[in-house]
Order: sequence, then structure tokens, then C-alpha cells
Amino acid sequence: MLAIVNSVVLVGLEGQSVRVEVDISNGLPVCDIVGLPDPSVKEARERVRAAIKNSGFDFPLRRIIVNLAPGDIKKEGPIYDLPIALGILIAAEELGGGPAVPVYAVGELSLEGSLRPIPGVLPMALALQELRPGATFIVPAANANEAALASRIKVLAADSLAQVVAFLRGDGELPEVKPAAGEIPPPVFNGVDLADIKGQIAAKRGLEIAAAGGHNILLIGSPGSGKTMLARSLPSILPPLTYEEALTVTKIYSVAGLLAPGQGLVTERPFRTPHHTASTASIIGGGRIPKPGEVSLATHGVLFLDEMAEYRRDVLEALRQPLEDRVVTVSRVAAAVTYPADFLLIGSMNPCPCGYYGDPVKECLCTTHQVAQYRKRLSGPLLDRIDLHLEVPRLTYHEVETGTTPENSAAVRERVTAARLKQRERFKGTGVACNAAMTPRQVHQFCRLEHQARALLRDAFNKLGLSMRAHDRLLKVARTIADLEGSELITAAHLAEAIQYRSLDWGEEKQAIR
Repeated sequence: MLAIVNSVVLVGLEGQSVRVEVDISNGLPVCDIVGLPDPSVKEARERVRAAIKNSGFDFPLRRIIVNLAPGDIKKEGPIYDLPIALGILIAAEELGGGPAVPVYAVGELSLEGSLRPIPGVLPMALALQELRPGATFIVPAANANEAALASRIKVLAADSLAQVVAFLRGDGELPEVKPAAGEIPPPVFNGVDLADIKGQIAAKRGLEIAAAGGHNILLIGSPGSGKTMLARSLPSILPPLTYEEALTVTKIYSVAGLLAPGQGLVTERPFRTPHHTASTASIIGGGRIPKPGEVSLATHGVLFLDEMAEYRRDVLEALRQPLEDRVVTVSRVAAAVTYPADFLLIGSMNPCPCGYYGDPVKECLCTTHQVAQYRKRLSGPLLDRIDLHLEVPRLTYHEVETGTTPENSAAVRERVTAARLKQRERFKGTGVACNAAMTPRQVHQFCRLEHQARALLRDAFNKLGLSMRAHDRLLKVARTIADLEGSELITAAHLAEAIQYRSLDWGEEKQAIR
């Protein structure tokens, strides 16, 4: 007898419908799986056999052929255990009824027949509601909350194969899971607050501008000056996620298998801190079947590269395209997939190998050549894509012992959120969410300069030798500074502040100005 069970296959972040076709015929006892399965899918034969037997059903000792259609899409992972088991039981006439089951099912089976959580359920559910609105989707109970975010399908949570079989026979019910109503709750920050950081007024101002406009930032200073604490305080001043942003983050974490069992929507902005020994594939994404890397896991959040100059050159250069396009395409022989990479980059580095170049207290032991070679680890094209270059100087004892209370993150976050709301209104319907993502045409349209600011920009462009990319990014930062002050016009003061954040473009000119 032929049996058909519907399921879903995941290609990158997109899902497609799959038919699990099971045919049982006379012949030597064998179970073959076809349809471009990978080894983890082929191993389903043994898991399904044990799960069916330990759930109290008879596994048919006949020739079983399982086809995963369409056959030109690579199938991977244990997600087809449940539909394969249901197909075998239907074909063996254990469930009764017709050859097709009008539900979609995914799930990994344990040997005892219980259902285990699987990655990628949310993008599967979102794809299913576009393909088959109103469809019934059976998922493991641990994945039910994320699947329920697809509101136009019926999500049923199951704990075991026996429970699903009883439901299909009409002998039992599966609980329907609905998404939690209401807005996203505001995140609770337990990390570093700006009030915990002594001094560094200029660096904190730079962080506020970076958060308000989504600008990339590089912190440069001697060891112990506070670069890491400043970087870790950045999430505390970022605005809350919108529902669309939270849904995108949850999809990526679902595919990566990083959602906790029972977790639904991700409500906090990601903060990713890969070690400096990380490979290009782990940062950008990759593998035989491409998986999201750190640039995708940091989408709508922060990617922090501590000691940025210690990362391998190929890893840093691989960041250039995602920083520009805000997506990353990972191509392999088996597949080519595109993942979001819309993140805020913050890097920190010492000014030289020993760390004390320019330090007023400790003497630098590096030669001029060593300092130059160390700084060359960050190429010009990469620095061009970093909007703010901030120096983080050593604190004086007066700054350490001062009794004044620094401004806390909550107050700064209010200003940042207000600036972001202005930007969302400005770019409504364009797909752009913040100033840093403006296109060249939008830069020309929205970055209007007063007369004095135009003259200042002309002088800076000529004297600092700025590229057109640096020119546009300078205007974007100035636009954000103006937004924080509630000004529609960019003044010379706004532009002058933006210029001082391009310190690595100054070169010898900087020393002359000092």
C-alpha cells in the first residue's frame, strides 16, 4: 500500500513543502530512503524502527521504500523521523483511513518513541502559512511556541509518536498552541550599564551616536582603558526590537538550533563575541550544507570583535561585503543560501603590539615599523566601512575618584529610541531602518547641509583624502547627530563632530592639528 505524509524542507531561511511517500510491498525485509537524503536522514531507518516497536506497534517485515519528494532538493537532519514513521504505519494499515494524511508533520524520534525538538521549525511554519494557509502542523512540544508565531496555521504540540497516532485515529486530541498576545515585553538588561563606567565622556557620546544611527564603531586605546566595558554596555542603550526584527532574529536562531526548548519569540537584541581564533566559515557562515555564521546571528544586534587586530586577515576581509550589503550569500556545491547580516559592528584594539603607543604614563616599546605593521592589520577598505573611530584614553585618578554620578543607560536609551523613531518615519516604506543603511540617493535627499557645513565638508574631503564611501558615511553620522538634537538641517557643528570620529583617516594631518 502507498501512504503519503506532508512535511517541510528548509533551504537557508526558506521552507518548501515535501511529500514523504512510503510504499510497502512483498519482498525481502529492507527499508530504503531515496530523494537526495544525507546520512542523518538515512539513519532514520533505525530510529523509526525502534520507535515504532517501542510505541506498541508492529514494524512491517516487508520491502519498504521511502521517497522524499521533490528529489532534487537536499534533505538533511532528523526532522523527517515523524512523517516517515506515520507513513510506514499508514501503509501497514495501522491507522486505517485513506493513503494520505491531511496534516504536515516534523520531528525527531527517540528510540522509545518520544519526540525531540529540532532546529528550523519557525521558518518552516512561516513558509507553510504562505504555501497552505490554515494547514495543520504537528511539531514536537518543545518547538510549539516558536511554530505558533505563524498565526495563519493550526499548530499542534505532540510529545510522542503514540500520541500522534491516537490523534490521527480519532482516539485522542493534541493541544493547539497559539502565539502569546500583546506587544513584545521590554528587555531586562543585566549587563554593563553606562553608569558603571567611570569617565570616558567622549567614548560614551560615540556609543550613543552609533546606537542611534546603527553605525559601526572602533575603539582604540591602551590596555585597561575600558574598551571592553564600553563595548559590552552598547546593548543597554539600543532601542527595543520591533516585532519584524524579533521575528527575523528568532528565525535565524531557530535554524541555528540556538533556541531553548519551549522558547518562543526572541525579545533581546543579539550580542555576539566570537574569539579571535574564529575561522572565516564560523564568522560568515558555511559548512557542507551552509549554516548561519556570527554575522547572521548578530542580525539586528551587535557583533563585538575584541582585539580586532588579532583576527586573521582573511576573516576581517570577509566582513567587507556583509558590512556593505547587510546580507551574506554562502555558496557551496550542495547549495547556495542567503542569510541576513544586518548588524552593528564594534571592534576594539590596542594602538600598537605592546599596547602603550601614545600612553601618557607607560612608555611604548615598539618601533615605528612595528606600530605601522600592527595598524595595517586593519585594511583601508575595512576601515572605510567603520563610521566612528574612537580613542579611549587612560583614566586619570581624578576621573576614577570623582563623586559625580555618570548618566545611566536608561536615559541614553530614551534619546536613542527617539532618534530611531524619527528615522523609521523618514524611511517608511523604503526597507531602510536607520541612517547607517541609507542608499546614496537617500544620502543626497535627506542629508541637507547648511552653507558653512558644505564648506567644511569640502575642506575635509580634500585634506583628509576621503573616499566617496567615507564621504557618504560622514554625512550619515552627521545626520544621526542632527537627529539626536532634533535638527532637520545638518549644521557645521554636527559635521565637525562627525569628522573628529574619522581619526584613522587623518594620518599625519591629525598630528599637525594637535
